[in-house]
Amino acid sequence: MQLDATDLKILQQLQNDGRISNQELADQVFLSPSSCLRRVRMLEEAGIIHHYCAVIDAEKVGLEVDAFVQVTMRRDVEQWHENFSQALQQWPEVIGSYIITGDANYLLRVRARNLKHYSSFVLERLYKTTGVLDIRSNIVLQTLKDTHQIATSLMKESASALAPLTTPASASTRTSG
Repeated sequence: MQLDATDLKILQQLQNDGRISNQELADQVFLSPSSCLRRVRMLEEAGIIHHYCAVIDAEKVGLEVDAFVQVTMRRDVEQWHENFSQALQQWPEVIGSYIITGDANYLLRVRARNLKHYSSFVLERLYKTTGVLDIRSNIVLQTLKDTHQIATSLMKESASALAPLTTPASASTRTSG
């Protein structure tokens, strides 16, 4: 699906407020309500809008520890990736999991009530998982930026957005013809 400037405006508004009414959204992006709803539905059907959710303040619900954990696996263990991937789906403390480059195999984002809860998770679940060789934890001391929003300036508006950028010097040397 090709995105145009109006689609990008819709996406920005919905990222700012996923509960905005269709009428308000239409007013913000200068469309009729029916045209706006049609575009939103197309964005949903194309999978560009994946889902809607409420963003919860973890500290206010008692989750004080935020940690990023690098996990290195033993490669001599049969089906180490499949086993680990399946196990982490059962751990509510893991709110994000990624296959990464570098020395470790995975990066996990873990939320826990306190340090005791986090320690229990690491010792009773993570270390006991077949194939885990090494764990490196990084506890977050302070969050500087944490967002789920994707800047519309990073999204491609159309195929022309993929054209290489020109510098002022290279643009001035072009001739029209």
